[in-house]
Amino acid sequence: MAFSTESKKSGETYYLHSKEVTLRGGRLQRIYYFSRKVDEATALDEIPEGYEIMENSRTGLPMLRRAK
Repeated sequence: MAFSTESKKSGETYYLHSKEVTLRGGRLQRIYYFSRKVDEATALDEIPEGYEIMENSRTGLPMLRRAK
């Protein structure tokens, strides 16, 4: 089951995903993002260790950030 969170501003449900992207210099980096649809290939079951969820106050979109 994909990890989900509900936006406090819009009430929409968002699901956590992750994928590897190649940066311009050729380095691979893992990115985390939220989507309204579940993609079983990239969906995560839990928040990665050392991260926490925050919500953009202007748009209401959830984001991950390193835990303080």
